[in-house]
Amino acid sequence: MKLTRKVRIKNALGLHARPATVIARLLQGTSSSVAFTYRNETINAKSIMSILMLAATKNSYITVDIEGEDAMEIMERIVDAFENQFGE
Repeated sequence: MKLTRKVRIKNALGLHARPATVIARLLQGTSSSVAFTYRNETINAKSIMSILMLAATKNSYITVDIEGEDAMEIMERIVDAFENQFGE
């Protein structure tokens, strides 16, 4: 199964270290591949360093692509994390 969705970064500091860590932890142990695309750059969302290198700012939109058996569950978790500003 392959899913794609755009999400908006709501937290004031964008995708900094804390959100990157939250995302990496959410994706630990998942079998699906997860990619984020921002400004024509696509990265592996399981890598904290790759997320940080996107330098995505507040109110930016990121495209989330997930492919694998647990894609639906992972997408729900990722969207929820973005909606809740990663607990900040």
